[in-house]
Amino acid sequence: MGRHRAFSLAVLALVLTGCSHRPAFGPPSEESLPNDAYGQTVRYGKQLVQQTGVYAKPYVGSALSCTNCHLDAGRRPFAAPFVGVMATYPQYRARSARVDTLEDRINDCFQRSLNGKPLPENSREMRALVTYMAWLSTGLPIGKKVEGMGFRRLAPKSPHPASGKPIYAQSCATCHGSEGQGQGTFPPLWGARSFNIGAGMARLNTAAAFIQANMPLGHGNTLSEQQAYDVAAYVLSHPRPDFADKAYDWPKGGKPSDAPY
Repeated sequence: MGRHRAFSLAVLALVLTGCSHRPAFGPPSEESLPNDAYGQTVRYGKQLVQQTGVYAKPYVGSALSCTNCHLDAGRRPFAAPFVGVMATYPQYRARSARVDTLEDRINDCFQRSLNGKPLPENSREMRALVTYMAWLSTGLPIGKKVEGMGFRRLAPKSPHPASGKPIYAQSCATCHGSEGQGQGTFPPLWGARSFNIGAGMARLNTAAAFIQANMPLGHGNTLSEQQAYDVAAYVLSHPRPDFADKAYDWPKGGKPSDAPY
């Protein structure tokens, strides 16, 4: 009985380990897309991600596109990829204190990161974005989070904006401008055309994790975690657009620093 019980426990451990293992990160190849209505919709969704202000102009108020935060059109690990996202929605989100659909989540970004307006849920743009994200989740089990989703979690650090200023000048200003104004395809990091105070990137921990893993572009993981926190604090110390619905987000009697962004 003892040997049988030990064997059963070992099998159970293997099963539980397999159940908890995250699927490997591996977006499908665009070459696999059919040349039909489905394939055209997926490709249009990718265009929307890459040039959001062009293809969804009436709904965008900033100079950002989705791909500025979701790098490589949502196909890069630890850069808020879309790979696997479809398999995790609908889900309960503390920010909204409800179960959100993927459409809700997309419009959250349009109102915050893009400082714009929500897409109509029956619009061509919304249909294309959802289809693109669904295609990137092809073959992934429902409810499973893929390895590389979101951002790597950094150990909390005490931020020093003053220390972040020279780091920004050396590592960031070439692309984003000395005054954070952005240039070319590189987005503004503060000011009237940047993401608003309700965006995920306006949270210090999120911005630091994104910067440490991905910036300078093409040279991620070159800044230390402390340097990433410092430069994130420097960027976020500058003014940016307000978020019209912030009162809805803050806890009753709370203040902006309590906001669950």
